Order: sequence, then structure tokens, then C-alpha cells
Amino acid sequence: MPGKPDGRRGRRTRGGASQSAPRLAGVEGGRYSPLDPPQIEEIDRTARQLLSEVGLSDAPSVAVDLVTARGGAVTDDLRLTIPDPLIAEALDGFRRAVILHGQVRGHELDLRGTRVHTGTGGAAPSVVDLETGRYRDATLADLYDAARLADRLSNIHFFSRSLVARDMRDTRSLDLNTAYASLAGTAKHVMTSVSEPGHLNDIAEMCFLIAGSADAFRKRPFLSLNINHVTPPLRFAPEAVEILVEAVRLGIPVHCNAFGQLGASSPVTIAGCLAQTVAETLAGMIVAWLANPEAAAIFGARPMITDLRTGAMSGGGGEQALLMAASTQMARHYGLPNSCIAGATDAKAPDAQSGFEKALSVSLAAQAGSNLITQACGMQAGLMGVAFEGYVIDNDMLGAVLRSLSPIAVDPETLSPAEIGAVARGEGHFLGQAQTLARMESDFLYPEIADRRSPDEWEAAGAPDIRASARGRAREILADHRPTHIGSETDAALRARFDIRLPATG
Repeated sequence: MPGKPDGRRGRRTRGGASQSAPRLAGVEGGRYSPLDPPQIEEIDRTARQLLSEVGLSDAPSVAVDLVTARGGAVTDDLRLTIPDPLIAEALDGFRRAVILHGQVRGHELDLRGTRVHTGTGGAAPSVVDLETGRYRDATLADLYDAARLADRLSNIHFFSRSLVARDMRDTRSLDLNTAYASLAGTAKHVMTSVSEPGHLNDIAEMCFLIAGSADAFRKRPFLSLNINHVTPPLRFAPEAVEILVEAVRLGIPVHCNAFGQLGASSPVTIAGCLAQTVAETLAGMIVAWLANPEAAAIFGARPMITDLRTGAMSGGGGEQALLMAASTQMARHYGLPNSCIAGATDAKAPDAQSGFEKALSVSLAAQAGSNLITQACGMQAGLMGVAFEGYVIDNDMLGAVLRSLSPIAVDPETLSPAEIGAVARGEGHFLGQAQTLARMESDFLYPEIADRRSPDEWEAAGAPDIRASARGRAREILADHRPTHIGSETDAALRARFDIRLPATG
């Protein structure tokens, strides 16, 4: 075939991206809407009723002071209620134009509208060892390696902390070193978390030092915080709320995340689960807005499915895909920058089950227009483990999903009836046509490792399966890719100021 690219990788640069491949970060979604307008209105009405009439328990004093100063109240049974006028005022005042940045330009995440970005996520205690294939405790070095992989793979747009470094001696060391290893491992935007309010200033100071100043960081924030500000049903997590308030006052973007489990910590119906989760998410958004009206707060409604046979979370079914798409639609209803979880497969390895479960949930979230799809790659076993070869395989999957969002151009050039007629009367195929060659790279996204060779070529190469190919690619990246976006002087200053446990590589 004239001009046929290599069967597996096409014509690609060393970094894995085609020289003129379609840009997929921030491609528009939003064409899928599982809820009709009356259903959206009913869920919204119920969420507001829950906030104004039921309220949330365990509110810390900082939240009570902020809300009651603007018309809220504490009930006799100590639940903080948020009245309808305050909800409406907050929804009108929330910041919509949020852009998250990387440490270097070119990694911006524009969260306006239905722009879609995919990345990592989770807090897995285990990693699937790249050499043995067995689950083991995750370490700080594993977290750094995960960030380095994400840094190189083109369809992973951000790095949300995916592993819990179980070799850290205490929560302060864990929080500080998680932030450092993530920031050192990738120039892309980093999302992490803070265990206790007292650890937040260290994280902020680290970011300010890397950025050059606090003001420079606030202008181009390259780190944001995942904050689970509620413990469903309808209970604040007091320390997390304190972190939320202080973070927005420091100018750190926050993800207001609510994780109800359908049938366990939220109602068993999708509608009821959505209404409760929306209420819980809005509660955090409102507190953040009251603390700082310019807060960059992301609506993180993340309801999860429970397998009612066992009581365990199950992230791989069609119900989960539907629930996350509907959550995204509610965020779109409010016009808020948002995130969701998709890709939380129940499979223990990056196998066929993993592939179909991830592709389904990520596709629906992307088609629904989720701004940030976290846990979209590498996660296994219901978020209990990370597989490095999974990052590589899922990078191909994410590319295919994102490419499917691209609009179809219909115009005289793309229809080209004259060219169709000329070819039909002449050569009888379009392979050598100028338009075909011109669009070969610009209109097509070629996979990194998915095998497109003929059976004979595949067999001659040893008949590798995709997991073997992905392990090889992961080893190549980890052997060669040592990010240097944090300069040696800055790194030395960080190590002098903080107890950094990751060995220096320079």
C-alpha cells in the first residue's frame, strides 16, 4: 500500500506522539446526556432541599462561621443548613474560568465548558511489580516512577497522586514527599492531598519555592489538592474542611470531592445517589467560595457503585459508567469546572476485562464532557493497585476515546465529489491521492503499542501480547526518562528546606 505506515506505531517521534497528530488535550465532549431536562431539575431541587432542610453534621467552626454569617443556621441536632438564597448566590458567584497549569508551558488544563482531559488518580496501597507481575506494597520510588511514566505518555494530561508510599514513616513525611516525588516526576499538572491541616503550609511553601514566589504560583498554579470534605451521608470531614478553607486562602486550587457509595453510604437508586452527592459536593464548593470568592474550586461529584452481593466498591460495571456520566451532566447544568472518576476497573491485571471496563466508563465520561477524568489509566482491582504497563496500554485507549470526541468536518473539501468521480473513473483507489497523503498524520491518531500488523508479521515477531509490549515500553521510559524541569539549584534548596526522602538522581 503506497504510503502505509508501520503496522504498530506509524510514523512517530521518540516521545510517542505523531509529529502532526491531532491535539487531544481539551477536546470538546458533552454530546452524551443521560438525564433529560426535567430529571436534572428534580435532582437539583432535591439537592437544594437536602442542603437547606437536612444540612450536614460535624461542621467545624470555620464552616459554621462562614455559613451562618451569610444566613445559614445550626439546627437543634447540630446540623449546618445552607439556605436557598445562599445556594443561589454561590451558584451565581462560583468561578467558572479555571485553568490549571504545568510547571512548564504547554500542559495547561482549560476547564471551561466541556473540554476533556484524562489523567491518573487514586490512592492505591499496592503496585503490580513490573518484573514479577505480583502485587506488593507501593513505595515512594514507585510513585516517582508513576509520575515519570505519566510525564512521557501523551494522552495522560495530568498526574493525580495514584499511589500511597507505604515506606514513609508518618503522615507529614507522606504528604511532603508525595508532593515532591510527583512534582519532580512530571512537568504536567499535579494533584495531591494533605492528611492534616498542619501539613498544608509546607506543601504551599514547596510550590512557592519552585514557582519563584507565592504570586507566581497563584498566577500559574501547577499543583492542586484533592479534598474529600464530606463523609457520606451528609457529614462534613472536619479536618478536610479546615484544609479546604486554608488552601483557597493560599491560592491553591481545590477539588471538592464527594464519594458516596450507592446502596451503602448513599441511596440505592441512581437518582437518590446523585441528589445526595450533588448536595455534598455543593456544600464544599460553597464553603470554599465563602472563604475566597476567587477560589479555583472544582466540582468533584464522584458517586461510586457498591456490589450489593459483597458490600465492596465496584468500579467496572455499566451502572458506574452511567452514574459518572450523569454526575458530569449535573456539573454541566451548573456550568462548573468538574472532575469525575472513570477507569476504576475491578480487573486485577491489564487484561480484556480491564480494557472493556475502562473503555466503557472513560468513554461515557468523556462523551458527557467531564473536564478532568481521574483514575482513567493504570488503576486495577477497584483502585487497590497500580500497574505500570497499564499506564502504557491505557494511553492508547485514552487516545482512541479522545479521538472519538472530535467533530466531523462536513464541507466541500471533505466531501470532494469531483475527486471521488475522478478516482472512480481512474485508479480506483484513493491511496496515492494528495489529500490522502496530506491527511495521513493530521486526521489519524496511531496507537503506541496496539498491534495493527498482519498475522504473519505478528507471528514472525514472536506473537507478543499487548501486556508484554507494554511492559517493554514502560521499562524503556523508566530507564531513559529523567525529568529535569526542576533545576538543580531549586532542587538543592528544596532538599535543604524539607525532609526529602527520594534519592537525588543528578
